Amino acid sequence: MEAISFKLEVFEGPLDLLLHLISKHKLNINDIPIVMLVNQYLDYINDMSDQNMEVAGEFLEMAAHLVYIKTVSLLPRHEEAEVMKKELQGRLIEYSLCKLAASSLQSRYIGNNITVRKPMKIEFDNTYALVHDPEILLKAYLGINIRKTEEPVKLDSFNTIVRKKIVSVTSKIVFVLRKLYKFGECLTDSLFDGLTDRSERVAVFLAILELTKSGRILLNDDNTLITFNKNYVKGEDNGEKGSADSYD
Repeated sequence: MEAISFKLEVFEGPLDLLLHLISKHKLNINDIPIVMLVNQYLDYINDMSDQNMEVAGEFLEMAAHLVYIKTVSLLPRHEEAEVMKKELQGRLIEYSLCKLAASSLQSRYIGNNITVRKPMKIEFDNTYALVHDPEILLKAYLGINIRKTEEPVKLDSFNTIVRKKIVSVTSKIVFVLRKLYKFGECLTDSLFDGLTDRSERVAVFLAILELTKSGRILLNDDNTLITFNKNYVKGEDNGEKGSADSYD
């Protein structure tokens, strides 16, 4: 069964009343004059009864507890009364700290100052209410529905992108032989002079390999000088047989 909570006017329980009495009469909570506190507490209980107010059981229990402490303190050996008095002081100090914490939290609480209402349902009208000039509407329509005809791509526009110069190895074989017929010998590096295109340079290199393989020309030990092979037999020439090899 859920415990019944009583709230008598300003005070919430007997400890709240005791703290009020201690504060009102400026008593020291660490050294409570128990006799004076008991008399004030009982007077307050009697006042509540005279006003036809229902007194909670916990208030009456505390009254009985205070009377018991007062009675025991009158005995020659009142050590028990001192212990009970200390326990009561500890409860009051703990309760006062809790009240201070509650007061601090209450000052930070803003829930009571905020009111939130349910979202309002707004009816939305999808009708387009603006008015435009017919010419503007026509221009917008044509811009959306009529696609501009794309002109065919010209081949020249791809020349600088995908088209590569094709240089045949055969043409470079002829080029090397003409050099040798003219000068009798030539430096290997001189065959590449003025050639900036990669395809041409590679074609020259392959032409030298083909002529060397067929035995038509000879390279010195460090491959820097090219000369005719005097022992070359024309019938065994494989390097100039219409080689259609090309390099891209």
